[in-house]
Amino acid sequence: MEHWQDRTRLLIGDTGIEKLASSHVLVVGLGGVGAYAAEQLVRAGIGKMTLIDGDVVNLTNRNRQLIALNSTMGRPKAEVMAERIRDINPGIELNAVNLYLKDQAIIDLMAQPFDFVVDAIDTVAPKVFLLYYAKQNNQRIVSCMGAGGKFHPEKIEIADIADSNHCRLAFYIRKRLHRLGVFNGITVVFSPEPVDESAITTKSVNEQNKVSNAGTISYMPAVFGCFCASVVINTLLGK
Repeated sequence: MEHWQDRTRLLIGDTGIEKLASSHVLVVGLGGVGAYAAEQLVRAGIGKMTLIDGDVVNLTNRNRQLIALNSTMGRPKAEVMAERIRDINPGIELNAVNLYLKDQAIIDLMAQPFDFVVDAIDTVAPKVFLLYYAKQNNQRIVSCMGAGGKFHPEKIEIADIADSNHCRLAFYIRKRLHRLGVFNGITVVFSPEPVDESAITTKSVNEQNKVSNAGTISYMPAVFGCFCASVVINTLLGK
């Protein structure tokens, strides 16, 4: 009898299937990057996931975000993504939380063990604290840097944060982490592709801790999310 994981099993075997099924992954941020990362993780066979996002789907999300449809406008992203994940794997153990993470909430959340964390937060303050707290507690984490203003997926890299370059978000994250005594040891997905300043606006930015928005093409956040998922899967499988 066919099983939805037959093709995955051919590649990673029963041991790999069991390893992923017994793993618990946290995905923080379910926008352009995080939703794609979460979907690749569930399709790969991760057996337990926690999803965190305090935002709702809005009209400007539709050009690039997996869960942004005409039918989902105004709905909590965590709720919409949870429905999609359960539709892929009804047997997954899933906890979806509609919450904007701040320092204490991060501490409370990280009190439980995770096999891996995906940081797809797009605002600096909570992103920095999550990375700092994960580093201090030896929590495995992969963090996505800026996907906005980029066109070329072939330029995306996976590296230690100390080696990230020509990425404005990575620069600000490194600067703040340095103040906290963190200089390396965090895996990031980034692109050194230069960004045209005309693609960045400070107008109509109505989000917590965000002072600007960058123009984004449809496919780039998806590829960043897939890169993040690959880091999780390959690390868990020892690849």
